[in-house]
Amino acid sequence: MLTKTPHLFDDATAVTAGDSRWQGRTSPDYWAFVGPFGGCTAATILRALMQHPQRAGDPLALTVNYCAPVAEGAFDLDVRLVKANRSSQHWSVEMTQGGGEVATLATAVFAERRPSWSHQPADFPGAGPFEQLRSYPKLAMTWANQYDFRFAEGEPKFSGSAAKEPSSAYSKMWIADRVPRKLDALSLMSMSDAFFGRVFHARHELVPFGTVSLTTYFHADAADLDAEDTTRVLATADAKTFHKSYGDQHGELWSPSGRLLATTTQIAYFKA
Repeated sequence: MLTKTPHLFDDATAVTAGDSRWQGRTSPDYWAFVGPFGGCTAATILRALMQHPQRAGDPLALTVNYCAPVAEGAFDLDVRLVKANRSSQHWSVEMTQGGGEVATLATAVFAERRPSWSHQPADFPGAGPFEQLRSYPKLAMTWANQYDFRFAEGEPKFSGSAAKEPSSAYSKMWIADRVPRKLDALSLMSMSDAFFGRVFHARHELVPFGTVSLTTYFHADAADLDAEDTTRVLATADAKTFHKSYGDQHGELWSPSGRLLATTTQIAYFKA
C-alpha cells in the first residue's frame, strides 16, 4: 500500500507536546541568511497553538517578535493561554533553546467566527494567470526555493551594487509551494513573510536584513480556506519608509477567486 510522503513544510513546522512545553527543530530546508526563515518559525508557533488541547476557534492575529538569532537545532515553546472568553482566546508563546533566554516572543488571538454582515472594500489587484508567468530563479537561501514565485510586477533585479536612484518597493506576485500543498492557515502564515525584503527591491541589491516584528491578520477561517481549495495566493507588498536602519512592509494575500485572505505588516532591520 502506497503512503503519502509528508510535505517538507509540514516536517519543518512539526511540534511535539511535552509536560509543560512544546518542542520543535529548525529545518535546513527553510533556512535564510543566518538562521531559519521567519515565516517558518511563525508557522511552527501557530501549529503549536492550533494543536493545543485548549485551543478554540481559528487564528485571527499572530504577532511574532524575533528577539535574538535562532540557532540550528532543537527549541522549546512555552505556550500559555493568557485570557479566554466566549468568543476569543489570547495566547503568548516564548521560544527558547537549551534553557537560555527567549529568542522569539509571540502573541496570538483565536476567535470563533460566526456568520455576519460581510463587505470587502479592498479591490482585488489582479494579475496574469499563474501558469503564464515564469518562475523566479532559485536562490542560495533554501527557504526561498521551497516556493514558486511568479512576479506580475516589481520583480527584483540584483545588479551587485546599489542603484543610483531608489526604485519602487512595490511588488505583486503569485506565491505557491514549489511542491503543491493545499492552502491552510499555516501556509498562509508562512507566505505572509515570504516577500523579499523591500530594501532589496528599492536598492537592487542584497544587504544584511532581518525581520524584527511581524503581524499577520487572518480574514478567512478554516472553512473559508477549505472552500477556496487553492494552492497559491496572489500577494502584494510595499513599503512606506526606510530610515536609520529600519524599514516597514505591508502586504496583502489574496485567493485566485478574489478573496482577501490575510493582511500583514512588519518592521525589519537592514544595514546599508
